[in-house]
Amino acid sequence: MTRTLFAVAALSGTLLASALTSTEALAAKAASIVVDARTGEVLHEQDADAITHPASLTKMMTLYLTFDALDDGRLTLDQALPVSSWAESMSPTKLGLRAGSTLRVETAILGLVTKSANDAAVVLAEALGGTETRFAEMMTRKARELGMRRTVFRNASGLPNMEQVTTARDFSILSRAMLDDHPKYYPYFSRRSFVYGGRPQPNHNRLMSRYEGMDGIKTGYTIASGFNLAASAARDGRRLVGVVMGGKSAVSRDNRMEALLDQAFGKPNRGREDGPQIASVERPRSQPEAEGDDDDEPVVKGKLPVRKAAAAVQKASAPSAAPVAPAASGAGKSGDKWGIQVGAFSTRAAGQKALAQASKQAPFLLRGARNAVVEVKNGKDTLYRARMVGLDEKTARQACATLTKSGHRCVAVSPNDKS
Repeated sequence: MTRTLFAVAALSGTLLASALTSTEALAAKAASIVVDARTGEVLHEQDADAITHPASLTKMMTLYLTFDALDDGRLTLDQALPVSSWAESMSPTKLGLRAGSTLRVETAILGLVTKSANDAAVVLAEALGGTETRFAEMMTRKARELGMRRTVFRNASGLPNMEQVTTARDFSILSRAMLDDHPKYYPYFSRRSFVYGGRPQPNHNRLMSRYEGMDGIKTGYTIASGFNLAASAARDGRRLVGVVMGGKSAVSRDNRMEALLDQAFGKPNRGREDGPQIASVERPRSQPEAEGDDDDEPVVKGKLPVRKAAAAVQKASAPSAAPVAPAASGAGKSGDKWGIQVGAFSTRAAGQKALAQASKQAPFLLRGARNAVVEVKNGKDTLYRARMVGLDEKTARQACATLTKSGHRCVAVSPNDKS
C-alpha cells in the first residue's frame, strides 16, 4: 500500500508539473471525445488528452466511491451522515446544510446529481475518508485503478483548485466505469429534479430534456474549466458516452455535445458543427451564481444564445487579467480594494473562526488585511461571508493559493465585486 501511495504521489507530481508550468493551464481548454460505451471504441476525439480542470464532473468520482461503499456495506441509503462546519462552509451551489445536522446518504446522492451540491459532496467525502483531503487521495487512487492516467483530485466537489486536473479521455473512462460497475445506481443520474427543504432542485443537465435517449451524466463549470459535460445516450440498442470540456457557455457546450452524438449515431448534423441554435438569456447579474456548476444560463425559447456574460466573466477573472478599475468616484486605487473570501456561514461566529484559521495559515500575506464578516440575505436565510479585505490583487491571489494548498476554501474578491 505504501509503495502504491508513493507511486500515485509521484505520478500526481509529474502531472501537476506538466500541467501547471504554463499559463495555458489557467485557461479553459476545449476538448471532446465520444466512445462506444460497450466496446470503448473511440468515435471522435479532439484534444482528448489535453490537461484541463474537471469542475463539478469531479462529483462523478465522489459518487462512484459512494456506490462502492453502498455495494460493500460501508454505507446504506437510509444512513444519516453528520454535517460538519467544513461542509457547511462550502460555496454554492449547495443545499444549505447546517453544521450539527445530518443528511441521508440517498439525499446526498440526489443533491449531487441534480443540484450539484458542494456541501453534500463534502458530507459524503468525510463519511468515507474521514477528511476531504484523505478522500481526495482515495479518489486519485481509484482513478489510477480505472485507467485515468492524467487525473489528480484535490477535493470532492470540483470547486476551484488549480492542482485538480484531468482530461476528456479520463472522464470518458469514468463514465463507462459508472455504467459497467454501478448499473444499479446509474438511474439516479436520470433524475430531472428532487425536492429538498420544500424546494424543487432541478437537474443542471438540461440537454436531457431535449436529446433523445440521453439519461445522464453530469455538468460542471468553473472559470478555469469552462463549461463541461459528460453525457450518455442510448438509441436502437447502442449506448454512447460523450465528454465535452471547456465550452464557452452552457448552450454552446450542449450544442456541441448534441452534434457529436448525432454524428456518432450516424445522424446528419444539419450542416452545423455546433448543432441547432438553442435560446438562452442573461440573468441580471455580472457573474455566474457560483463556481461549482452551470446554473447561470437558463434556456428560453425563441431567442438566440447570449454568450457575452460567460466570456466577460472568464476575461475578468483569469489570473493574468488586470483588475477592473473602480468607478471614478473617489473610491481610490484598486490596489487596496481586493480581498479574499474563505466561506459563507450560518452564524457570524463561524465566519470569524474561519478568518482566524485562515490568518494562521498565511500570516505574512494577510498581515495587513482587515477581517470583515458580511451579512447577506439568501431568500429567507441569512448567511455570513467571511472576508479579509484591504489587499492588492497579487497578494489576494497568493493568499488564496496558500490557503487552498492548506485545505481551505478561498476565492479572491475583485474591486468590482459588489456582492
